[in-house]
Amino acid sequence: MSVEERHETATYGHDPEAKRKVVNRLRRAQGQLAAVIGAIESDADCREVVQQLAAVSKALDRAGFLVISSSLKECLANPDSADAPGPDELEKLFLSLA
Repeated sequence: MSVEERHETATYGHDPEAKRKVVNRLRRAQGQLAAVIGAIESDADCREVVQQLAAVSKALDRAGFLVISSSLKECLANPDSADAPGPDELEKLFLSLA
């Protein structure tokens, strides 16, 4: 099993609701990013572009924190799982979003 598959299984293998929430947040960010691109292409006001960029950034941050939160829950539920990321790895992931 690849690292990517292992992390996906550890994060979402037991929580389809968490997966749904992350996908929804990413789709929201995708829509907001499309709005940013459209605003820039139509020479929108600087304030509008920056507000849209801030919304995209916040949506991506929330998705990332939800991924980490799901991993933490999985670690607590199955502390002996070989597939679950360890505390040091989760801390590193969390700090990469900060």
